[in-house]
Amino acid sequence: MKVVEVVAAVIKKDNKILGTARGYGHFKGMWEFPGGKPEIGETKEEALVREIKEELNADIKVGDYICTVDYDYKNPDFHLIMHTYFCELLNDHIEMVYHDEEKLEHESMKWLSKEELDSVEWLGADIEIVNKLKELL
Repeated sequence: MKVVEVVAAVIKKDNKILGTARGYGHFKGMWEFPGGKPEIGETKEEALVREIKEELNADIKVGDYICTVDYDYKNPDFHLIMHTYFCELLNDHIEMVYHDEEKLEHESMKWLSKEELDSVEWLGADIEIVNKLKELL
């Protein structure tokens, strides 16, 4: 089984958490915490800063480590290792960015309170983070 390792940002602002809906691919429309794959030589924190700039044109400060999720997806089959961190915006600028010239990286985003976390359809691995957040927030 293919193994994919990623980092994800749990961006907090005013006691709310940013959720994003995938804008393309097999899981289009499903909700996740933004992030992506580290490049060779990057730390997890450096990868998060770069990925959030690329995906949301936002500048962040990486904070505390939350946890690492190991999750097996079926169809397509792969094993995901996702390292998650609390992050904060360095300013209020955030926007949805195109993955390429035709597809948005995220088709939607919204700030969710602890009580609203279950109001969207999260990807499997992200559900584990949501459950952890319910304990931490």
